[in-house]
Amino acid sequence: MSDSSYRDAIFTTPLDRVASFSFDEQVVACFPDMIRRSVPGYGQILGMLGVLAERHLRHGGHVYDLGCSLGAVGLALAGRLPPDAFTLTGIDLSPAMVSRARTLLAEECPEHRIDIVEGDIRQVDYRPASMIVLNFTLQFLSPSDRDGVIARLHEALEPGGVLILSEKIVAADEQENAWLVERYHDFKRANGYSDLEISQKRTALENVLIPDTLDAHHARLASAGFSRVTTWFQYLNFASMIAFKDA
Repeated sequence: MSDSSYRDAIFTTPLDRVASFSFDEQVVACFPDMIRRSVPGYGQILGMLGVLAERHLRHGGHVYDLGCSLGAVGLALAGRLPPDAFTLTGIDLSPAMVSRARTLLAEECPEHRIDIVEGDIRQVDYRPASMIVLNFTLQFLSPSDRDGVIARLHEALEPGGVLILSEKIVAADEQENAWLVERYHDFKRANGYSDLEISQKRTALENVLIPDTLDAHHARLASAGFSRVTTWFQYLNFASMIAFKDA
């Protein structure tokens, strides 16, 4: 990818007041580095999306990438599937993300039919889709909105379609959760983040990123009508699930 991104240094200096995290121009500029060093298994999840699409996406089917950020899902699918295999709509609320994603996708996979639009995934009028991807997006919505979003996505999926949901999770057991969080902070230290950066980022994300338990995700997906849900990936307190709609 010809992305000239910067190293994530947003929280390197002490701040008198840590503002709530937002996907602004500053975050967009360093996003590839930030997510690589902050989300365990992100590269592996992306790498498997093309494989999962080969198995489960109807040829020529439509894909949604919700909370698409810089278009990584479109790039992952385009890396494995020919231009006639799918169409994709990426949706993101951040104008800065949308602008950069359009540029990147036009440069990297101009033959593929990928459209990036600015919008709120809670208000989209969805067309029938064969595959929907929510990569670390639901966690940023108000908990009261999540059931409704998942129900609408189940409705939008064609029979036999799949939803891939990747999220930061919280363990129900307090001791297990504390261990996972501590090891996650170790993961970030191993990737070059200081204790100050870890602490200030955590403060910035309070009440912005609110994780659910895996059981809560499974229950929500079942309640929306998905016939089967499998947690196919977990790395510390980050997980990815695939949910199947009956054919």
